[in-house]
Amino acid sequence: MKLIQLHTLEFEEELERELEENPALEIAKEESKEDDYAALEDSYENEGTESIETDFDVDQYLYDDEPSYKTSSSNYSADDEEFDNESLLTEGQSLYDYLLEQIHLVNINKEDVKIAEYLIGNLDTDGYLRREVKSIVDDLAFSQGIYTTKENVEDILENYVQKLDPPGVGARGLQECLLLQIEKKVSSDKAVSLAANILRHQFDALTNKHYNKIIQKYDIEEEDLKDALDEISKLSPKVGGNFDTQTITINQEIIPDFVIQVKDGMVIPMLNSKNAPTLRVSEEYKDILSTYSHDKNSSEHKQAALFIKQKLDAAKWYIDAINQRQNTLLQTITAIVKFQKDYFITGDEKSLRPMILKDIADITGFDISTISRVVKSKYADTSNGIVYLKDLFSDSLTNDDGEEVSTKEIKNHLQEVISKENKRKPLTDDALVVILKEQGYNIARRTIAKYREQLNIPVARLRKEL
Repeated sequence: MKLIQLHTLEFEEELERELEENPALEIAKEESKEDDYAALEDSYENEGTESIETDFDVDQYLYDDEPSYKTSSSNYSADDEEFDNESLLTEGQSLYDYLLEQIHLVNINKEDVKIAEYLIGNLDTDGYLRREVKSIVDDLAFSQGIYTTKENVEDILENYVQKLDPPGVGARGLQECLLLQIEKKVSSDKAVSLAANILRHQFDALTNKHYNKIIQKYDIEEEDLKDALDEISKLSPKVGGNFDTQTITINQEIIPDFVIQVKDGMVIPMLNSKNAPTLRVSEEYKDILSTYSHDKNSSEHKQAALFIKQKLDAAKWYIDAINQRQNTLLQTITAIVKFQKDYFITGDEKSLRPMILKDIADITGFDISTISRVVKSKYADTSNGIVYLKDLFSDSLTNDDGEEVSTKEIKNHLQEVISKENKRKPLTDDALVVILKEQGYNIARRTIAKYREQLNIPVARLRKEL
């Protein structure tokens, strides 16, 4: 289960650790790769796992063991030659680690560093400090043994944490976040200066789109306000959004776990196993075990033989686990491709069928939790680009024709309608209900609001433009 949920790079790192920890497991030369999986599977069907005991017959263990070719596993597939670096994506490091790296470079005393680290640890994934400073002061005293004041924590927050990159991090609200960003820009620029002034003194009027009030307040032209709003629109309300919630090494490449090709109307799924080498049980380690077997009376040799046997058993088990992982991944992606064949052929999201984890579990015979682990953090390289497997799953609704349609399709229609609206008079949720109903989607207003929020589209009032 642990191996199944790892994506390709995590699996590669796990494999490297296992190779380091178990000297009986080694990378084999690229020989007889085609039959390795089948041979390994046959060997385990015919022979059970031996129990490890202190008193055992070394000779019997040695000569009853399978030939080396049966304890190797090929992790290569047909995509090896065709997969190239153009299919790579990158993920950055986590916001938490990025900020910690910076704060450790600041000239600040040890206790203040600990306070700064604690503040960074309390930031949410968007980069905001949502907790009250008073609560953080109490936590520092109880959990860290650091007794300080609210004023000191605020000073460290404003003069150290909020000075870190990205601009806007450590803000206690949207207004402060935007101000921290605009203050990093050239203040001599007229539009930037006006934008900063509006954010600082007319934030309520701005959020409520009371543009005429702002124009009258500063005695400016509509074009001046447009320029200022353009500067504000370049600011990010979620400065932590470009960082991963998981700790991942900066600029680490994400290699798609699957390669899906379309040939003559056929959709062919394959595992991308380029970075998983062929494994086998070490012949050298078996020779060492054979050497110790000549002296059965020596307790030291007996203990050494036991240690070697344990490593050999672990190596065989690990190769089998990898074999099971690859088989599970392949069966799952094959089921997904079969279910979403039209989508992989056309690349059109409108052709996505409603699909939930249970659908794939029913096809494969696996448990739903297994399917969930397979699709977690997995990507597929398709003719239409890199696809995140979780994006292929969605619930369904029934349209006026009685057909089941994917909620993803409905969201696409909703996004398209909003993108074409008159920005001076944006469509309300009630208006969107009417339009989508005319298109055959009978959806309640609260559902429209839920989908709009999931698409990160604000309410009509906040979409209004000059």
